[in-house]
Amino acid sequence: MRTELCDLFGIDVPIFAFSHCRDVVAAVTNAGGLGVLGALAFSPEQLELELKWIDDNVDGKPYGVDTVMPMSYAGKDEGLGKSDSETGEVDASVFQKMIPEETKKWIESVLEEYEVPPLPDEVSGVDSGVGGGSTGLLGWTDGGGRNHVDVALRHPGVKLLVNALGPPPKDIIDLAHEHGVKVAALTGAVEHAQRQKQAGVDIIVAQGTEAGGHTGEIGSMVLIPDIVDAVAPTPVLGAGGIASGRQAAAAMALGASGVWTGSVWLTVSEADVSPLVKEKLFSARPRDAVRSRSLSGKPARLLRTGWTEAWEREDCPGALPMPLQYMACSEAQTRIGLAARKKGAKARELVGMPVGQVVGRMTQEMSSADVIYQFIDEFVETTDRLQRSLDAADAT
Repeated sequence: MRTELCDLFGIDVPIFAFSHCRDVVAAVTNAGGLGVLGALAFSPEQLELELKWIDDNVDGKPYGVDTVMPMSYAGKDEGLGKSDSETGEVDASVFQKMIPEETKKWIESVLEEYEVPPLPDEVSGVDSGVGGGSTGLLGWTDGGGRNHVDVALRHPGVKLLVNALGPPPKDIIDLAHEHGVKVAALTGAVEHAQRQKQAGVDIIVAQGTEAGGHTGEIGSMVLIPDIVDAVAPTPVLGAGGIASGRQAAAAMALGASGVWTGSVWLTVSEADVSPLVKEKLFSARPRDAVRSRSLSGKPARLLRTGWTEAWEREDCPGALPMPLQYMACSEAQTRIGLAARKKGAKARELVGMPVGQVVGRMTQEMSSADVIYQFIDEFVETTDRLQRSLDAADAT
C-alpha cells in the first residue's frame, strides 16, 4: 500500500485521517497513518494545548493540522475578519450585528417547537462547549485561520498543513514551506484543483460529493481521475466515501496516491463523540447524510435531523453566508446539546453532526488502530484478487 507519500512523510501507509479529536489523531499516527487535527473549533490557546498533547503522545511521528481560510465570507471584501496585530483576536461583534433579527426569531421558534429551554444562568455567556465560545465565530475567517497556522508551525511534529474552502493564501503556503511543512488543499472541482496547484499547493485532496462536511456536487469516481489528470504530477489524495481498504484500492486505481478519510473516525473508540450521536450514526443509512447549508451557510453533508429538515421548510428565512450562519446557531446548538441529555427529550431529534454517505458502513465501534489494520488487510485482499483475475485472463 506504499506510495511516494509514505516516503515523503515517513509513514507506513498513505491513509490520512481528519478528526477534531486529538486522541484519534495520535492513534492513527501511531498506527502508521497520518492523523490530521481539525483546528476550526479551537481558539489559538486551545489549539496549542491540543498540539502539545499530540506531541507528547506520538513519539516524534509526523501529523497534520487542518484549518479553514475561505476564499469568500461575509465582510471579507470590506476587510472584516482579520486578527488584531497586537492581541491576535478577531472581532466577532461586527459579524454579530450582521445577523438579521428575522433569523434569530425563526431559530427561537424551532427551539420552542422541540421544547428546548433557554440556557441556564450558569452557562449563559460562557464558552458554549461547541468550539467557538459564546460568539460562535470559530475559525472561518482569514484572521482565525492565520492564528491556527501560527500555532501549528511552532510544533515540529506538524508536517502537513491543510486548507479547505479554497487554496490557502500564497504567503501562508510560502511560510509553511519555509518551515519544511507540506501544504494540501481540499477541492471538489478540476478548475479549483488547478488553481491550488498554481498557488503552490503540494498535495490536492480530490473530495467527492459523498464526503461529510463541506463538499461539492461531483462524485468521487468522476472527480478523482479528472483531478489526477489535471494536476499531474502533483500527488492527489482521494476523498469522499472511503472507509475501507476496498474503497482505498478503488481510489488508488483511479490514480490517487493515498486517501483522505474523515467520517470513519467518528465512531472509533477514541472519538469524543457522544453516545447519542454514535447511536444515530450506527443506525444511519447513506441517504441519511444530506447536503445542507444549515451548518455554515455553505453546502455541507450532515446527518439528517429535525434541524437540517427545519432549514428546508418554507417558513425558513434561508441560510446566512459564512460565518454568520454558524454564529446565528451557536447558542441554539449549545441549548440543544444540553436539552438532549435528558432521556426521551424531543431535543434529541435535532442532534446531529457532519458525516458522509459512507455512514451506512459504520455499524460498530472499533479502535483507530484496528480500523487502520482492517484498511490494510482489505486493500491487500482486494489487490490480490484483482491480480489473480489478471493472471487468469492472461492464462486464457
